[in-house]
Amino acid sequence: MPPVLKTAQSPLQTAMTQCGLIAILRGIKPTEAEAVGTVLYEAGFRIIEVPLNSPEPLESIRQLRQALPLDCMIGAGTVLDPAICPEIVRAGGEIVVMPHSDAQVIRAAKSALMACCPGVATPTEAFAALAAGADLLKMFPAEQLGPAVVKAWRAVIPPEVALVPVGGITPASIAEFARAGASGYGLGSALYKPGMTADQVAANARDFIAAWRQAYPSTRQQA
Repeated sequence: MPPVLKTAQSPLQTAMTQCGLIAILRGIKPTEAEAVGTVLYEAGFRIIEVPLNSPEPLESIRQLRQALPLDCMIGAGTVLDPAICPEIVRAGGEIVVMPHSDAQVIRAAKSALMACCPGVATPTEAFAALAAGADLLKMFPAEQLGPAVVKAWRAVIPPEVALVPVGGITPASIAEFARAGASGYGLGSALYKPGMTADQVAANARDFIAAWRQAYPSTRQQA
């Protein structure tokens, strides 16, 4: 099924509608950010995340924000400390992505006027994150949860809330998750890992975009 999003779309929802693939550039260096970000944007990606356990992550976020058009949202991942949120904003970040669902981090992100995507693994965590202000739900780790859990959650999570499996997603696995009701995907080492050239990332990006368009044909002209 295609992503179900609110009528009055936020910038994050607009980006998800265009392409629900989130590039996770764990380990990227600032000197690589522009080249890798450019090939991802050209392939159709509209959300890019730099985890904070990368080398100089705020500088990479700054480089991506300066290099890419404004319809591409740039965010920080593996955000564990609410105190870092103002620094993310100053670097040009617009999204906070978390491996967990700490309400303090969610509220700090929202107070800084950023979108927030917490990691959740149970319905209890999911509804608590939404109550704290989460914009979408990062289902993590996707390898452990699987499409069956996505389908079960889709029956109880409000339809306008995007469910985004993260962890071990490949082009081949997107179709089954899509049938279960996933709205988008966080892509890690199958898309980018340290040492890859921009050309290698571009090839991986094209494979993911092709899988996305096949699974979500209604977005074919937008991605």
